[in-house]
Amino acid sequence: MQRLIRNIGWLLTGRGVNAVLSIVYLALATRTLGLDGFGYFAIILALGQTVTGLANFQTWQFVVRWGAEADGPADATGFAIALDMLSVLLGLVLAAVLVSTAPLWLPLPPDLLPIAFGYCVISLLAIRTTPIGILRLRFAYATATAAETVQPIVRAAGAVLAAIAMPTVSGFVFAWAAAEIAVALALWIAAGRLERIDLTRISLKHIPAAHPGAWRFVWSTNMSGSLNVGAKQVLILLVGAIGGETAAGGFRVASQLGQALVSLAQAVSKAIYPELVHAQDTAHDMARRMANIALVAGVLAVLVTLFFGRWALDVIAGDEFGVVYWAMVILAIGGAIELVGASLESLLVSAGRAGTAFVMRAVPTLLSLALLEVAMGWNGLKGAALTVLGSSALSVIGFWVAIISLAQITITVKPKPELPPRG
Repeated sequence: MQRLIRNIGWLLTGRGVNAVLSIVYLALATRTLGLDGFGYFAIILALGQTVTGLANFQTWQFVVRWGAEADGPADATGFAIALDMLSVLLGLVLAAVLVSTAPLWLPLPPDLLPIAFGYCVISLLAIRTTPIGILRLRFAYATATAAETVQPIVRAAGAVLAAIAMPTVSGFVFAWAAAEIAVALALWIAAGRLERIDLTRISLKHIPAAHPGAWRFVWSTNMSGSLNVGAKQVLILLVGAIGGETAAGGFRVASQLGQALVSLAQAVSKAIYPELVHAQDTAHDMARRMANIALVAGVLAVLVTLFFGRWALDVIAGDEFGVVYWAMVILAIGGAIELVGASLESLLVSAGRAGTAFVMRAVPTLLSLALLEVAMGWNGLKGAALTVLGSSALSVIGFWVAIISLAQITITVKPKPELPPRG
């Protein structure tokens, strides 16, 4: 538990740096581009992150799960790199389809379509879950945090340059693309110094041959990861398709400020998963304690958003973004729920129930996307935020029910202790 708290501390340090610098580049982008221009910018970023989120395999989990074996992480890393290559190929096809059809359903000007496709390509080439897995396998959270800090630093510096020299949507997209490349390079260099990466072990066959259930685990975690990352970005795209670029920009600001807790939840999940894999006997107790801590942190964060959120919007984004205040508060509540559910979801995955975790995440997410147009017609961005809140609540309830069922099964099959002989 002590190591877990230390690792979470390193991750939160990185998140803290990211949070501070994100205020800088969010303020520069919103105030330079305005509500409409920031809406176009938000749509392009959402396209790139949707492609990456849907195509990317959660390879860090494979490195952690199979890399801890006696023969080392060579095969696990080779399998992860092979999956990354597959992700790039699948992502390029998806990017071509989404960008070519964008004029039919997204409020994106034709001159920005090449920029959008280029950002999708850069995002795919900058996939970095494998080096993150290597660093987490060795519990090198301090090193990982230092490498990941490159991204917000380059973004903030790029946003300053864009605001001065190229105050357009394209200028800010270039800054974000440069940050993607920089952080990917930093993480691969850090991982390479810690663990020799044997390129001859790149294969899609070695790990599945040694672990018959490998592909089932791969697809389950991929689909869960796609939902976690992709659904958020798909939501922004759909908000833009339904309400226009102004709605997309406003919702991204509300999401970035209100759902900062989701990033925190992801940090907690990534820190606790290796611990749960290595300590199955105490996994339930560890997850329960982390959920209790998360509950207190979540309530405090929602209160801060409620009382200081409007002021933060005015200071960071400007008066015209004040209309998204209540959407931001609703998203903050959803983020608090996700924070509580992070350790529960990790517990299910570490117990080999990745498929169950996916179902508990997929059904509410698909339901929320299906209801989005009705919700926005009823109450605009607040309605869209309520669909996110409802999805998070249903998912976490599902995780809790699944864990209770898992615990009952474990108790049922646990052998009874032998009684000492009488006399």
